Amino acid sequence: MKTSLSYGMVGGSLNAFIGGVHREAIAFDRRAGLAAGCFSRDAEQNAAAGAYLELDDARVYADFHTMAEQEAARPDGIDFAVIVTPNYKHYEAAKAFLQNGINVVCEKPLCFEIGEAEELKRLAAEKNLLFGVTYAYSGYSLMKFARQLIGEGKIGEIINVNAEYLQEWLIDELGHGEDSNTRLLSGWRTDPAYAGISNCTGDIGTHIEHTVAYLTGLKIKQLSAKVHKFEHALDLHANILVEYENGASGVYACSQVCAGYQNALAVRIFGTQGAIEWQQENPDILKVTYKGQPPQFFARGTGSITGRAATLKRIPSGHPEGYHIAFANLYKTYIGALLKKANNQPLTPEDLDFPNAEDGLDGVKFLHAVIGSGENGSRWEEVGG
Repeated sequence: MKTSLSYGMVGGSLNAFIGGVHREAIAFDRRAGLAAGCFSRDAEQNAAAGAYLELDDARVYADFHTMAEQEAARPDGIDFAVIVTPNYKHYEAAKAFLQNGINVVCEKPLCFEIGEAEELKRLAAEKNLLFGVTYAYSGYSLMKFARQLIGEGKIGEIINVNAEYLQEWLIDELGHGEDSNTRLLSGWRTDPAYAGISNCTGDIGTHIEHTVAYLTGLKIKQLSAKVHKFEHALDLHANILVEYENGASGVYACSQVCAGYQNALAVRIFGTQGAIEWQQENPDILKVTYKGQPPQFFARGTGSITGRAATLKRIPSGHPEGYHIAFANLYKTYIGALLKKANNQPLTPEDLDFPNAEDGLDGVKFLHAVIGSGENGSRWEEVGG
């Protein structure tokens, strides 16, 4: 029986934040080891990463096409590839590994175009490969508990959603253009050649879309958006009105120019019998209010937490869990599913409880609808279909 896997990474050089997060998250459960990589287009940085991570020089590749082909041909080739490049390479890299029969985990947003996302989803299905997209916030254990309560009908029929993701890291872009200091900090995110049609909505607005969809199962029918670029090429702020397919409505806001906010994702789900609220910067507490009763606060890791959330308890309550553990929980599920699949064991819905290609496609559709609405007088744009 197979008990461990190997993986490769595309992007994620030693000076890249998110690559390190992925490597550390995968290492939590010690069921997959890094065996290959193409960490940077810069040969020196690529070699330095391979050496630091103690990889065989022969498995540190100059480009991901060669990596995909040669790893697929090896008897000890990687079981899955992790793609943590800037957005513009997501589609091409993911496609290369899928075409060579290698499972994929990709950062979000999945790709630039809806057609590209549809192709990746189709390829994964045709080749019977597992495709993960790292909408990491769904990995928090209390997100599982909130989803459970909503699914059990504890807050009744959902009638309204209020969600926001506010940051301040691009506030120096306001009125300073090319002279701003933030150009040096993930500056590619504000460049259409690397980020695509969106900065703010693609980077953090898609997290709102996925988080709400994961908790509620609601699909967006149409939306109207006011998008602010503040004289830059891409958006720095967006306000979004949402109508869901079940008739409920929502209000989203994503911004990277809100002073005093770091990574303030907050989701509030309102139903006919109560409400649920969760905040990413305080992820170990879930606020639940039932109609006619005072608010209740559920703490992660305590006896009041049941179901799948209880199985993801990493450390005792009162010791804060956080971002790396959310990623680790996604990888625990994804790697567990790959191992069961490798051992010809049937997969359950819980085994597949990670963001997938369909979720990635939904994010790309959402992104295009927001930017399309913002560029056309905030007209209502269809999202579903």
